[in-house]
Amino acid sequence: MRLLLVAISGLLVASCGSTGVVKMDSDKYMVSVKSAKIGFVSAAEEKADAYQEANEFCSKQNKSVETSSLEMRDSGLMQSASATLEFKCVNPL
Repeated sequence: MRLLLVAISGLLVASCGSTGVVKMDSDKYMVSVKSAKIGFVSAAEEKADAYQEANEFCSKQNKSVETSSLEMRDSGLMQSASATLEFKCVNPL
């Protein structure tokens, strides 16, 4: 029984993570974050993680994030919570 719990825990940890920032075209980027949360919970943490990665990426260029699109999916019975952010790095106002 204990071995089964360890194996399931390992699968859950392995299934969460981030794509990192991915270049889509000349000035547009994407980052997707997925979690292995169990039960019906909001994808708010994944959204925050996606924006944190985007802000870190743009700040290295002394720029700010401009959101192009944001897709969020709450976790459910057989799906993980996730957020996918498409963005541009723009000069701050």
